[in-house]
Parts: sequence; structure tokens; C-alpha cells
Amino acid sequence: MSKNKENKEKRNHLRRMKKQEILEAVKEVFQSAPKEIRNYKQVCKLIGIENEVQKLLVIELLGLLAEQDYISEVDRGRYRLHTLGTLAVGIFRRRNNGKNSFVPEDGGAPVFVAERNSQHAMDGDKVKVQVLAKRKGTTPEAVVIEILEQPERTFVGKLQVRKGWAFLITEDKTLANDIFIPKGKLNGGKNGDKAVVRIVEWSENAKNPVGEVEDILGEAGKNTTEMHAILAEFGLPYKYPAAVEKMAANIAEDLTPQDREGREDFRAVPTFTIDPEDAKDFDDALSVRRLPNGFWEVGVHIADVTHYVKPDTGIDREARERATSVYLVDRTIPMLPERLCNRICSLRPLEEKLCFSVIFELDGYAALRNHRICRTVIQSNRRFTYEEAQQVIETGQGDYHKEIRLLHALSKKLREKRFKNGAINFERYEVKFHLDENGRPTGVYFKESTEANQLIEEFMLLANKTVAEFVVRLEAETKTPRTFVYRTHEPPEAEKLENFALFVRRFGYRLKVEGKKGDASRNMNRLLDLVHGKPEENLIETLAVRAMQKARYSTENIGHYGLAMESYTHFTSPIRRYPDMLVHRLLERYLAGGRSISRPKYTELCKHCSEMEVLAAGAERASIKYKQVEYMSERLGQIYSGVISGVTEWGIYVSLNENKCEGLVPVRDLEDDFYDFDEKNYCLRGRRHGQVFRLGDPVRVQVAQANLERKQLDFLLVE
Repeated sequence: MSKNKENKEKRNHLRRMKKQEILEAVKEVFQSAPKEIRNYKQVCKLIGIENEVQKLLVIELLGLLAEQDYISEVDRGRYRLHTLGTLAVGIFRRRNNGKNSFVPEDGGAPVFVAERNSQHAMDGDKVKVQVLAKRKGTTPEAVVIEILEQPERTFVGKLQVRKGWAFLITEDKTLANDIFIPKGKLNGGKNGDKAVVRIVEWSENAKNPVGEVEDILGEAGKNTTEMHAILAEFGLPYKYPAAVEKMAANIAEDLTPQDREGREDFRAVPTFTIDPEDAKDFDDALSVRRLPNGFWEVGVHIADVTHYVKPDTGIDREARERATSVYLVDRTIPMLPERLCNRICSLRPLEEKLCFSVIFELDGYAALRNHRICRTVIQSNRRFTYEEAQQVIETGQGDYHKEIRLLHALSKKLREKRFKNGAINFERYEVKFHLDENGRPTGVYFKESTEANQLIEEFMLLANKTVAEFVVRLEAETKTPRTFVYRTHEPPEAEKLENFALFVRRFGYRLKVEGKKGDASRNMNRLLDLVHGKPEENLIETLAVRAMQKARYSTENIGHYGLAMESYTHFTSPIRRYPDMLVHRLLERYLAGGRSISRPKYTELCKHCSEMEVLAAGAERASIKYKQVEYMSERLGQIYSGVISGVTEWGIYVSLNENKCEGLVPVRDLEDDFYDFDEKNYCLRGRRHGQVFRLGDPVRVQVAQANLERKQLDFLLVE
């Protein structure tokens, strides 16, 4: 196209501009340069307006915007963006759909930040903003005026390498722009590799940020590459530092007389572990024997990790940073070096091991008669899988059948009491996959809690509760506060619970959410019992969990709503959870009569561990989602029955009954009508025909697309 023709078309477009378009263009002029002062001639020139009639319209619009306090008249006929809003500090949240926001650190409502006003702040940056004076009929906006802190942040994606340039193509939900990578910063990366990239520069006028490759994960599509990519996306480690592994290699495995000194000896007492079939880190064991007084002595023996991992050593610092082991579909990324978690600390059969134990005396009704907390040395007689222990419970035959059946009977009584006290019974299944030698899923199955699982669960809960109550009682007796790490769970918000009760009414269930303490949770249990085995079970259980608050770690003992316990902690899994290691150290200190310890330090550690737990859970869900999409990618075109599991303005999510894979039916593919999103009633509603798609509705769908990069399935509705 010639230059003259291009200019002519541009002039024609400007002549066709409507009043609203010109208004938006004028606002853009002031928004793009908040400090600049401009008159109507300068505004017209920037917009490209030459028509005299439209120039008069611009003068009119400037007066209108000044009346609305959108701009201020600095002196006669000269204007500047009205920014007499307040200054605020908080966190910037970037989104690849352009809906960036500022979250005030004082807990106020999020404020929209247009991309032009973002200063290219990244997701999670601490920023100072000017909240613009709110204009009538508009949503509040903010302008980033300073980036105060930028946490270390990396992005994961696929390298696109050409002769003279390279980009990282990322599906990150916080970044709409691909990252430009200079040839000298590829770190050996090739076209099609998955890589971890750090942004080093994003100049004000540049469309794309500039980055450098920190690590190459491998060829895209390979199983290990994709699992490591998921970890990297969540900022989780995918390899162990060699220096820390070397430290672990120097820890002696054989016990010495000094190691056993001062410990109770349980090596002659029948003891065993019960764990998943693929477990290698056995951090808890049970022992049981009859006492001369007729009571049953049940020992809950927990691996004594802190005997080997001392505070502020290299191993401890690495464990503290990780805070938890991460369990993906096909692998475990351990918190501790494998030599410690799978060998030295793991309570493997027929090996002497050091433990921190809670020893209970229970009568035949599982009433607690006495208990003590002590350091022990044990020797597990046998390693049971959950399936093997379940077989013993059901048949009464097999190794240690008397002990297992006795523990099962006691655990059932403990469980009954717990639910009677108001604990909520969330019995959710786990989605598992059969994988071939290359990690590709060949089948999907569900793992449900058995009586063997419940046996272990009840005694671990009892041990955790007992340890927390010991510290609370110590505080009361000495009238001295004791810093401790509690596992807390706040009651649900009344509004969320009422909305949930309203939703289940659609299926014919009633949930009373008011009453005395414990009534709401008991009513919830009755509901969960009623929906068991019904088509709507998974949906109702999922929404029930969403109605609850998130459990977290805290130095403030506010109790645990879901377990109906006034005091609770995590003591039983120090191999895979750092809070349990903190609990072991504090417990050792207080048992020895030591004073309390600085609370602020432990409050920060609790916050860090809670955050890392959320990230680990997110990575686990992402790995499951990836395998579900990979599994369904070989089933394109097939038709399945499902249930609507989510409703949004962009479409409906459907969970398939057969394998619980979830996909999206985009609203753009609902071609029979124009659909409005009704957030209050969890539905999409057609304008012309009144067709409604509600949360929980049964539907039939066809698998249309499987996008592994986005971990997303697209479905089509089948009439």
C-alpha cells in the first residue's frame, strides 16, 4: 500500500470516529502521561484530529472531563490528569488478560491497574501506587509510581530459537508477553526445549521483557521435563543441592550406645509400620502390648529426625526453605536428602531406629487412662502396606493379626468419639494413574480411605492432639506463655456456609447451619453420609471443602474446627514436614524444663510453612491435571457423561463421571443463544430461549481438544 493511500485511509477513519471513541482517545492521552499538561491543540495532534468540527468536540469533551474530575484545569485551557488520590503500598498482581490489580497491604479491596500505568511491575512485586480520584460511573484505578521490592521470579516455557533471535513462549497466567532472550543468554538451550528464564530487563517502551536462561529442563513433552516444569512454575525445587547431599552422606547410620542413652527401649515390643505400597519414608510406627494393670499400651513412634538434623546446619536450612515434601503423580520430591528420609530416619523393618514417641494407656473402650511423651529406640517387626493391613482386618489372618485387629477395634472407638464431638468427616478419594515405562498414563483409578487408613489416622490424630495439649497444660500450670507451632483451622464464614446450604437444597438436601457448638459440623456429616455413592457426591464434597477455611500453621492456638479439637499440632511426620521438626525441637526443650523461645521468629516460620504447603498442593494438582489431559489426548472425539463442576463467565466446567477428568465447554461454543453469567445462582442463562446450565447439572460431552501446555481440556456439549 502506498504512503498516500495509507494516510488517506487514516484520515477517513478519523473522520468516522464517534464521540465515545474520541472520548476514550482523549482519556488515553492523559492516562499515558499523568504528569503532562496539555491544551486542546496538543490533544488533537496526539490523537490525529484535523477536522474543525471534531476539534470543537475535543474542547467540549475536555470541559466534560474536567467537570467529572477526570482531569484538572491547571490554568486557562490547559489540563492534566486529576491524580489527587491517595498514595498506598501493597502487592501488584499481574494477569495475562490485562486485568492487573493492586492489593493494599492494609487489607483493602483490590484496585484495577491498566497496563499503561503498571511500570511493567511483575506479579508479586511490592509497589507504591497513586489511587486515582474516583470518577462517577467508573471503577477505581491506580497508577504504579514506584516498585519497592521485586522478589526473585522465574518463568517456565518452551524456547523458540531462530537464527538471529530467541523467545520463551510461556503459558504463565501472570504474563501476556513472551520473553525475548539474547543469543548469548540461552545457556545451551535449543529450539523446543523447556527452560527456566529470569527477566533481567523490561524497559518502559519495550513490548517484551528481556530474560536469560537459568536452567534447561529438557525436551518438551518428556515426562521428567514436564514434571520438573510444574515444580519450577510453582517456584519449587526439582533437584537437591550436591553440597547438602554430601553433608547427609557423612551422617553415621549405625547407632552407638550414646545414641540409645536415656531412651526407653521398645525393641522387644511388637511394632510395625502401615504405609502406601510405594512409600519409602516410613516416619511412623505403632507398637501394642497388654499391661499388668489390664490396659492396652499403644505406642505411636515417630522418626527422631531432629536427632540427626541440627538447627541452622546446611541440611536444616534446605529443609526449612522447602518446608514440605512434594508428591507429584509419579515421584516424590523430598524435603530431606534421600539418605536421611529413605534410610537413616525411615523406620524400616528389622532395623534399630531412634524415635520420639507418645505412649498411651487405653482401656477396652479406647478411653485414655494415662500417657507419656518420651524418646525411644524401636525395631519394627514388619512393614505392612495399607492393602495388606486391610486384608488382616477383614480376614483375621496373617502376621500380627491379633495386634492389628485390636488396634482396629480401638481406632473405631476413637473415631466414633471424634465425630460425636463434632469433627467433620471429609472422606475424599485420590485420583491415581497407571503409568507405562515412559510415564504416560494408561489408566485412571481412585484410591479411597480404608479401615487400615483410618486405623493409622486415628492414632496419629491422638498423638498430635496429646502433644499440643501437653504444651497448653504446661502454660496453665506455670502461668508462663510457651511459643509453639499449632495446626489451626478457623470456623467457616457464615455466608459461605449459608450459600452452600442453599446450593444443596437443589438436590433435595437440607443443611442446618445454626445451633449450638458442634451442631453445624454434625449436620455436615449427616449430609456427607446421605450423598455417599450418589452422582452428586463428588461435587457436593468439593463445594463443602471450598466452604471451609484453609488449615494453617500458627503460634496462636485458636483450635481446629474441622477436627473439633481445642488444641492440635503436627508432630507425626517430621521426615516430610518442617513444622513437625519445629514441634519436636520445642517439645524437647519444654520436656527438659527449658524456657520459652522468641515468638516472632516462629510466627514467620509458620507463615512460610503454610505458604509452601499451598504451593506444594498446587503443584500436586497441576501434575494430576497434566496426566488427565495427557490421558484424554488419546480419546479425542469420544463421548462421556459428566456433571457441571464449575460455572464462569467464559464457560462451564464439566467433571467426567468415569475418570473425574475436568474440562471446559467454552461459552463461545454455546452457539444456540447468548448466555449471561449468574454468579449468585451458579449458572449460565440463555437470553432468548432461557436455557440454563447450573452447577451440578448432568450433561454429556465430547472431548474436543487437549492442550498439554495449558493443561486444559476443551469439551463440546452433546445434545
